[in-house]
Amino acid sequence: MAPKKDAKAAPARKPSLQSAAPAPAPEPDVVAAPPALDLSKVKVEFTPDQHEDYKEAFGLFDRVGDSKVAYNQVADIMRALGQNPTNKEVRKVLGNPSDEDMAAKRLEFEAFLPMLQHIVNDPNKGTFDDYVEGLRVFDKEGNGTVMGAELRIVLGTLGEKMSEAEIDGLMQGQEDENGSINFEAFVKHIMSI
Repeated sequence: MAPKKDAKAAPARKPSLQSAAPAPAPEPDVVAAPPALDLSKVKVEFTPDQHEDYKEAFGLFDRVGDSKVAYNQVADIMRALGQNPTNKEVRKVLGNPSDEDMAAKRLEFEAFLPMLQHIVNDPNKGTFDDYVEGLRVFDKEGNGTVMGAELRIVLGTLGEKMSEAEIDGLMQGQEDENGSINFEAFVKHIMSI
């Protein structure tokens, strides 16, 4: 009978660091870019009176006198005309320009109209009730108010983050002596700006 090998006598083989290849890096998730917005398919449905009003408002933003405005003014014009697009939505209708293009490129009124029409027709536009319902989440006491400090944190940290100066301007005169804000009145205030 052959002698049994002592398991302790044989040295354990250490894996060679050179032979072990590092695991390949995981493939990054590919996020498909949203399809480009084709403004040529947007049917402009403004009345002649609206068209004139919009052209006049557009002209107020023309600082050079060439009947054009800078890309970075488009959001301001839309807001002056009663719309409330996010900066992301405005960049989308402009074709997702770079920051340099936002400052340097200029837009004619006739190219602006389909962009405005797209924003006006946006089915995802928030309503008064949508905003009130969103703020109701922060109404811990169920009395129609939210704490101003809590709202400041939300405005500064979630979604399109606002600067402290923007938050101060938006909330000026909205807080009561206890630091609470009636959120229905606040939403009316925001939508009137």
